[in-house]
This record gives sequence, structure tokens and C-alpha cells, in this order.
Amino acid sequence: MADVIESKIKNYRTAPFDSRFPNTNQTRNCFQNYLDYHRCNKALSEKDQDTSPCEWYQRVYKSICPSGWVILIYNG
Repeated sequence: MADVIESKIKNYRTAPFDSRFPNTNQTRNCFQNYLDYHRCNKALSEKDQDTSPCEWYQRVYKSICPSGWVILIYNG
């Protein structure tokens, strides 16, 4: 399973279509992937598991969110 995840991350180009957010405004999609990333990290690190599967959410929110927001997230 880890090999599949790693290959998807390496071949990642941009965020795939998410049917939960069909509209042009992707603000909620950005925020949901940001939350999913941190929830995933927290859940896996509490269980002392590898958090590399969470990188998918991070790449998606960095791709969808405006760069100004991503900079604020890291510097905020």
C-alpha cells in the first residue's frame, strides 16, 4: 500500500476533481484539505505510524489554496 501512495505522490500534478465541491469557488475545498492534512497527521502520529500518506492532503491544499494563504498558514 505504501508503494501505491508513494507512486501517486510522485506522479502528482494537480488536485483531482472532488465531487463534494463541484462549484468554481474552491475555498471550502482548500480548507477541507488543510483540515484533513492536520487531522491525518495528528491521528497517525498519536498511533506512532508513518505520516507519509498525509502528504497527499498537503499537496492538494497547497495546489488549490491561493499562495498568500499558504504562506500565512506557515508563518501565522
